[in-house]
Amino acid sequence: MKMVTAIIKPFKLDDVREALSEVGVTGITVAEVKGFGRQKGHTELYRGAEYVVDFLPKLKLDIAVGDDQVDQVVDAIMQSAVTGKIGDGKIFIRDLDRVIRIRTGEMDEDAL
Repeated sequence: MKMVTAIIKPFKLDDVREALSEVGVTGITVAEVKGFGRQKGHTELYRGAEYVVDFLPKLKLDIAVGDDQVDQVVDAIMQSAVTGKIGDGKIFIRDLDRVIRIRTGEMDEDAL
């Protein structure tokens, strides 16, 4: 089992969710996060004063999947989250040792 974590632009959430649904993903966790990479932030104008926004708003998606679904999930995210501009995001893939559904006690692949 793997945990796929994707950092994406907020306005791409609906496209990504739809793409993940099409490849059989039944659940995702979404969190609003802020950060920067090569994009480095930007300057904005507020009431005549210019200020620097260092951390940009992003969404963090966590998707637990079986090993056989990882490539499909990654492809779905890459195709639906891309804008072709800097700051499109990143995908991280980690091993999951164990998953337990609290309500039923199901474990591992059955709990996904």
